[in-house]
Amino acid sequence: MSGGSLAFVLFSCAVFMAMVAVLSYQASRNEVQTQDGYFLAGRNLGGLFIAGSLLLTNLSAEQLIGLNGSAYGHNMSSMAWEVTAAISTIAMAMIFLPKYLKGAFTTLPEFLNDRFDPGVRRLSVILFMLGYGLVTIPSVLYSGSIAVMKIFDVPGLLGLSEFSSLVATVLVIGGVGALYAIFGGLKAVAVSDTINGIGLLIIGVLVLTLGLMALGNGQLLDGVDRIVTDHPEKLNAIGSERDPTPFGTLFTGMIIANLFYWCTNQYVIQRTLAARSLAEGQKGVLLSGFFKVLVPFFMMIPGVIAYHLYGPGLASIDLAFPTLVQDLLPIWMMGFFLAVLLGAVFSSFNSLLNSAATLFVLDIYAPSRAERLSDRQAVRIAMIASFVIAIFSFAVAPLLYLAPEGLWQIIRIFTGFYNIPIVTIVLFGLFTRRAPAIGAKLVILFHVIAYGLVKFVFDDVVTLHFLHLYAVLFGIEALIMMAAIRFAPKAVAHGPVEPTPAAALAVDLTPWRHAVPVSLLLVSLVVAVYLLFSPLGLAQ
Repeated sequence: MSGGSLAFVLFSCAVFMAMVAVLSYQASRNEVQTQDGYFLAGRNLGGLFIAGSLLLTNLSAEQLIGLNGSAYGHNMSSMAWEVTAAISTIAMAMIFLPKYLKGAFTTLPEFLNDRFDPGVRRLSVILFMLGYGLVTIPSVLYSGSIAVMKIFDVPGLLGLSEFSSLVATVLVIGGVGALYAIFGGLKAVAVSDTINGIGLLIIGVLVLTLGLMALGNGQLLDGVDRIVTDHPEKLNAIGSERDPTPFGTLFTGMIIANLFYWCTNQYVIQRTLAARSLAEGQKGVLLSGFFKVLVPFFMMIPGVIAYHLYGPGLASIDLAFPTLVQDLLPIWMMGFFLAVLLGAVFSSFNSLLNSAATLFVLDIYAPSRAERLSDRQAVRIAMIASFVIAIFSFAVAPLLYLAPEGLWQIIRIFTGFYNIPIVTIVLFGLFTRRAPAIGAKLVILFHVIAYGLVKFVFDDVVTLHFLHLYAVLFGIEALIMMAAIRFAPKAVAHGPVEPTPAAALAVDLTPWRHAVPVSLLLVSLVVAVYLLFSPLGLAQ
């Protein structure tokens, strides 16, 4: 890329990002003075902003690179992580969200405190904060920085080593992303996510279209014909035991992993807790489910196209999408693409920062004080916490480069330390009336010990796919909760979550009248997509 081309790319990227920043500031400048404004966007988010923020929070550079790489190197089986998530969005909209909004909860640990006791709240906060600080936030920064480096050859442009370029990229991406979370609160995050989400969809359609045309020598339909006739096995989503995501896992650990992510993970559900009404929350969550069904077309088919164009000879499967972008996008689109790519990274990063600060202020700092925090104090402490967490993540993220295999393995392993016990105790808190706090504490303790032993001591002995392992542990932990209810039940059974006066004033709890038919349509689309990408459909 010549100096003039690079200047144009950077200029057009800066213009788009500046536009997003101005619009986000305009939308959020009156929302950051209060706790509800900073943490929950004044409980005033509409369905479109919720859906846009959920989409960008979930999709980042890691998915752009990873999903396309998986399709290039294997087949469509990894679409399970995206398509089946639509079922979990239905569960969130129809089951979890009504209960969360009735209680006017700001954080998931606050809900666990209501259902169990402060001890369970503290344990859940520790799990979330360790997971976010040591794993999720650094990995988002690392994967985003690596994507930018690969696509735009940052080491060559700066004349630095790869590691030095990575550090510089992490600081720039993390610094800009942190500004949204620290000074804009959740409303700025949601608005910027929505705008960048539209940009991501535009880029997805463009890369898909240009890729099919390249495959068909300029003819779109010829490209479609070639992709369904040459190497149809690449279009198979029914994964075998040798594939990244075996089909059987959809009915075991995949269900639990998606329930955790979409129904109990603080940094995902926080924007749904900010809904101005239950109906708007349900619209936003279900709309995000429709986006998840579209993900294979925009974030995996390009990987299949790359296989047809380049064959299996790329040095790494992770180069499939970057190579395709470099070859297909005209130079005048590269600035927009860079802005959208950065926006996707910013979204996940600043959402995590905002949620981590929310957890720290409301579930650690505030409960430790005798007097109630004022709005000004809460916002100030949240900004300081966001800054400290951001600096810590800047230090951890580049370390992934120094030992990528070991640290990437830790990332995958560590998520399993907290997702299954959180899902288990939340489900029992929602659907049983005498689940005791001791049961929840035993579940957390058992899971951390058992999972640690399986992954670090008996890893060579236990050959189960990690998603099947999730299901086994979930079953054991459900039995622990049932035993606790049987032998040490809660002395006073709690009733259903009732609307608090604050909740009654904050949101309208009337359900969306189209929620049920839309949910049924969404389920039908999930089945249809699997039939399409199967030996009964395109993968003949």
